[in-house]
Amino acid sequence: MHTESDCKTLVIVDDHPLVREGLKAVLAREQGLIVVGEAGNVGEAMALIQALAPDMAIIDLALADGDGLDLIKRLKAHCPNLKMLVCSMRDEALFAERALHAGAIGYVHKSEVALHIIDAIRATLMGRMFLSPAMVERLLKRNGPGQQPAGLSVDNLSDRELQVFGLIGDGQSTAEIAQVLHLSVKTIETHRENIKRKLQLGNAAELTRSAIIWSQTQY
Repeated sequence: MHTESDCKTLVIVDDHPLVREGLKAVLAREQGLIVVGEAGNVGEAMALIQALAPDMAIIDLALADGDGLDLIKRLKAHCPNLKMLVCSMRDEALFAERALHAGAIGYVHKSEVALHIIDAIRATLMGRMFLSPAMVERLLKRNGPGQQPAGLSVDNLSDRELQVFGLIGDGQSTAEIAQVLHLSVKTIETHRENIKRKLQLGNAAELTRSAIIWSQTQY
């Protein structure tokens, strides 16, 4: 039987209370795991994790006051021993590798939580990468023979450009995006121009239309 001192401690970061409650209910049935805190946004998560120093954080990428990728990068810098697992509705094919580069160890799509969350948590706590079989195959084949260039894909966008693209798709103006990301309007305008160039979009209307269509596939 595990004593509390033997348990691995976890913090859940998700802006949906029902998701947090669901994860806590699942984890309550598991020996050796204990949820010591939960947060609904980036600010809460940073403060809580730095205060509690848990073994692991389960992090959503879509947070009310910021982006999960940025949170992962900040936590990696400030809490280097923290193990991080992403649990998100966003497309694994696009975001999993970005999350790994940011500092996460595993990625679980929310549609597969019931099947894989415990295995993913156990693997992450052991420092082993956890991805779906399809994503592992995609990464292994990326540089294999016969692969085609990525083409005009959002894969070509930087993490920041992808953030801006998503916020455009959510209907936010340049000024609003600048406020959310704590950047200048001029910087956001530069990102918009880079996105148009990389995706070969002719004008602002095409950019907005493409961003809206893409955003609708992410949730």
